[in-house]
Amino acid sequence: QVQLVESGGGLVQAGGSLRLSCAASGSIFSINDMGWFRQAPGKQRELVARITSGGSTNYADSVKGRFTISRDNAKRMVYLQMNSLKPEDTAVYYCNVRRPSGLEDWGQGTQVTVSS
Repeated sequence: QVQLVESGGGLVQAGGSLRLSCAASGSIFSINDMGWFRQAPGKQRELVARITSGGSTNYADSVKGRFTISRDNAKRMVYLQMNSLKPEDTAVYYCNVRRPSGLEDWGQGTQVTVSS
């Protein structure tokens, strides 16, 4: 099992920026794909961004050009830099790990609120 702890959420005005961090423990970090998901009230959880063990990235269309996912294998960290935030980005953001076996683990989530 992999333990994930998110941090960096908060309240920001539209157009502002936040950087989310996720600390991972309990597994060989570098071999895992990492991702950020979000869930807004009344909506399903959706993929925001993913970074593979090889460093390839993919993003939801709604955040392309605004969000950047990155990882530091030495520190066992994954980050989500969020710029030009919009009220519709308001959600609980979850860190996700997908192991080569296909098993997944989740963090507890961090709230991001963007005011208009």
